[in-house]
Amino acid sequence: MQHYILRIVCDDRKGLIFDTMKILLAHGSNILENEEFVDEYTRKFFMRTEFILDGDINQLEKEIKNFFKTSTKIELLPKKEKKLWVLVTKEHHCLSDILVRCFHKDWNASIQGIISNHEVLRKFSEMFGYSYYFVSHENKTREDMEKEISQIIASKGEFDYIILAKYMRILSEEFTKKYESKIVNIHHSFLPAFVGAKPYKQAFDRGVKIIGATSHFVTAHLDEGPIIAQGIISVDHSYTEEDLKSSGRDVEVRVLSETIRLLLEDRVFINENKTVIL
Repeated sequence: MQHYILRIVCDDRKGLIFDTMKILLAHGSNILENEEFVDEYTRKFFMRTEFILDGDINQLEKEIKNFFKTSTKIELLPKKEKKLWVLVTKEHHCLSDILVRCFHKDWNASIQGIISNHEVLRKFSEMFGYSYYFVSHENKTREDMEKEISQIIASKGEFDYIILAKYMRILSEEFTKKYESKIVNIHHSFLPAFVGAKPYKQAFDRGVKIIGATSHFVTAHLDEGPIIAQGIISVDHSYTEEDLKSSGRDVEVRVLSETIRLLLEDRVFINENKTVIL
């Protein structure tokens, strides 16, 4: 018995759920979970179905694809371990959570390696047995630096996602397009407020009463990619800028952790510049 996830995106019409279930059941599938959503503005239909199959997955996939129109996006994915790259700079809090969860197998994921433009987190990373790659930003163009990063990533073969766990470098348009829909960032602000650098200073200067964190796919437009998850906490006038940073780190860890879980379970669909989570 093999465990699979079927993801479908197509134009909405009557009978989509019934027709899909009929095909799955005809092949002896045991359906474990099914969720769907229709975007009323774009009339797009999204569905995620988790099932167990004791049969020919290739024949099932062929029949599903033959049934739906060519404009339909169909993914039939085995439920398996995802491979992650983690990019960091100096801050450890998000990286720490990722390393511990992967080390203890809380997630169905493995870390291909950790890439950083500083050596600060090497010892900590290697304590868990993970490979650490130092790519200096000094005396290099951004393009040269990213070329080196791409070579490291390519050296391990296929992967699923690049997690920017407080990687404080702006990526080029070429790099983001090369890994389109595969790069995820945690931004230390409740976007779209306080984009760019020093959002906690911006929040402090503005006297906000809540602070938050936002995870999103990375695109060529800084901090404007499709949002995956967000979280907030309340603050007040007594908080200094350092207090905001300290409290914000906990939110960042929580939001990024939830984001990675959603990605590992294939629950995130990109819908233009938004996401659908099923």
